[in-house]
Amino acid sequence: QVQLVESGGGLVQSGGSLRLSCTASGSIAGIYKMDWYRRAPGEARELVAPNIDVGPPNYADSVKGRFSIFEDNKKNTLYLEMTELKPEDTAVYYCQADQGVSPVQLLSHWGQGTQVTVSS
Repeated sequence: QVQLVESGGGLVQSGGSLRLSCTASGSIAGIYKMDWYRRAPGEARELVAPNIDVGPPNYADSVKGRFSIFEDNKKNTLYLEMTELKPEDTAVYYCQADQGVSPVQLLSHWGQGTQVTVSS
């Protein structure tokens, strides 16, 4: 069983910054990718920042230049640094992990989400 726990959300004024964390624990062997998603009220889930090992992350256009993703493998933790926050960034932010458990089986894990609210 894999547990993903996000933290760092909160209320911030427009133009402010937040750093989100996602720590993976449990049976984490085989996890090869972790990404950040978000879901705003009434909107579809959006891939914000994919964490890849080769090349620069392909951030969503709406966050390019403002958000950055990085990881600390020793702590099994993925981070999302968010700067110049805008009210439209208000959403629940989720950490997602892909785990290969066999050559033909892939599991997808999600955290419980952390609320980010940006006031104007």
